[in-house]
Amino acid sequence: MTEAVRTPEERFSGLPDFDFAPQYHEVEGLRLHYLDEGAGPPVVLFHGEPTWCFLYRKIIPRLVAAGYRAIAPDYAGFGRSDKPTDPSFYAYDRHVALIADVLGALDLEGAAVVVQDWGGPIGLRLAVEHQDWFSRLVVMNTGLFAGGPLSDGFMVWRSFVERTPDLPVGFVMSRSQVTPWADEVIAAYEAPFPDASYKTGAHQFPLIVPLNETDAGAAEMGVVKEALSHWSNPALVLFSTEDPVFSVAVGERFADRIPGAGPLELIEGAGHFLQEDQGEAVGDRIVAFLDRSR
Repeated sequence: MTEAVRTPEERFSGLPDFDFAPQYHEVEGLRLHYLDEGAGPPVVLFHGEPTWCFLYRKIIPRLVAAGYRAIAPDYAGFGRSDKPTDPSFYAYDRHVALIADVLGALDLEGAAVVVQDWGGPIGLRLAVEHQDWFSRLVVMNTGLFAGGPLSDGFMVWRSFVERTPDLPVGFVMSRSQVTPWADEVIAAYEAPFPDASYKTGAHQFPLIVPLNETDAGAAEMGVVKEALSHWSNPALVLFSTEDPVFSVAVGERFADRIPGAGPLELIEGAGHFLQEDQGEAVGDRIVAFLDRSR
């Protein structure tokens, strides 16, 4: 049995613009949380580090209003999901397998995958491995780490995490804002983590990014990159213009790699967390892509 902690439910009371009913799936002794809103073609929204499905609260209502079913899981260690306390639990293969178990119970067909940050390695791998589930991609501010050089911005972030066992999630998020975020919004990103014992996953995620070709996960992400070069179904690559970790040039490489993608689209006035800085605009772009590619 995996040792884990569970964030008290009262930590999630009264969060701004987050009136969604929690859904749960049990796998490997862990309770994993996801949102499942609306009806119609499914759209699965993959969050990154150190966020959770709260990040998509501005986008989900737009999807639902446009006739789509929005599904947003929280990875083990994040959001309302259980949080294993052993650092060795947090491995790329395990996260992919756990979320595959959650999604496998949701009767997906012809779904779209929306990814950002760590959502890219997890969600894009699921998309190429489960093309019976997924037929469209939306790729936002992410990367696949097959052992090549990483950005200076990422290496600064990784170094900070290595030096900071009790990761100050609210502070990290506040330093990422390009548009002003309300204090209650920053507090909502801190809500899943009452103290350091709940932050093992948030601390480990930057440290399991492969730095070399021989690191765990590098070969698997390389396979995903190669598979994307054969993805001929519709794809949207949508990057923000002010991200110190994933630059516009990274977005251009994704757009060039994926045959089904059109030209790179940009969101102005947004940084790494474009869903927070410009969530309404991001939601409108995603809906427009889904509508035209139906």
